[in-house]
Amino acid sequence: MAKAKPLLWEKTEKGAIRCNICYNYCIIPEGKVSRCFARKNVAGEMELTTYGLASSVAVDPIEKKPLYHFHPGTQVFSVGGWGCNFRCKHCQNWNISQSFKKDSVYFITPEEFVEIAKKYNCDGVCWTYNEPAIWLEYTIDSGKLAKEQGFYTAYITNGFMTKEALDLTAPYLDAFRVDLKSFDDAFYREICGVAGAKGIFETTLHAKELGMHIEAVTNIIPTKNDSEENLRNLARWIVHNLGEDTPWHVTRFFPCYQFKNLPPTPVETLQSAEKIGREEGLNFVYPGNVPGKSVTKCPDCGKVAVERNFPAKVNITEGGCCKGCGRNLNIVTKM
Repeated sequence: MAKAKPLLWEKTEKGAIRCNICYNYCIIPEGKVSRCFARKNVAGEMELTTYGLASSVAVDPIEKKPLYHFHPGTQVFSVGGWGCNFRCKHCQNWNISQSFKKDSVYFITPEEFVEIAKKYNCDGVCWTYNEPAIWLEYTIDSGKLAKEQGFYTAYITNGFMTKEALDLTAPYLDAFRVDLKSFDDAFYREICGVAGAKGIFETTLHAKELGMHIEAVTNIIPTKNDSEENLRNLARWIVHNLGEDTPWHVTRFFPCYQFKNLPPTPVETLQSAEKIGREEGLNFVYPGNVPGKSVTKCPDCGKVAVERNFPAKVNITEGGCCKGCGRNLNIVTKM
């Protein structure tokens, strides 16, 4: 396995070390691994256990991430690793996020990462399926090469990385597609197994300050985060901190992992969430995990700008504006 220099860690007491990549701030005793499985204390030094080890690879439409306002109609090379800093009870990818199966991995060097993206004629690359921030060193190394070759780059993230970690990857990262799971700290404690939501909103705002394209996703789970108050708080935060043209994806939950006892989200709940988002001032709210095509219309003149039915039909200017009236639609079309 290739060796890479671990980032953002420090020595503490009694031979332990602390990781500063996410808000868990794991204290790792000698011989133990971090909560995400990606870092190990070996004789008081940090070692990376999952660098370059991929659990999943695919070529996808960028719309599947979902990223609806970022290079619509293009193909993205998607790669995931092992482990996660969350313990979500509803995780769809629990078999890779909550374990590390050393006997079923692909080792992909950063150079191979870029060559595969080229081979399959992708327009961009993204790190997804599990939390990319725990793969920080690998995403920086592969992201740097990807940018040199003209690819766009994206994180599909839970947003729990520290601002210091985001600063390190920012030169090689174009899009930050973040899960805003709830506005309620109790949800993050009970459902995701972390202390609270504060760090996520702070880092997301920092991504905005760094100039990244941002889209937010809320997977709406019946009885857990589907209250009107919670959804309104999320929509208001997005409007006031990220802007009214920030896409908000409100997606349907299906029974999974430890939440197999819950029903799927009623479609009416998504319709209500979309209505709430628009009432709070968001111009682009997209229900997800439901049948049918999704359409982006210009908020000013109503002209259809993007129709998503795989492949997407794109009818915008080179600069991501409406062809009818010239309004900026906050759609990234070139870097």
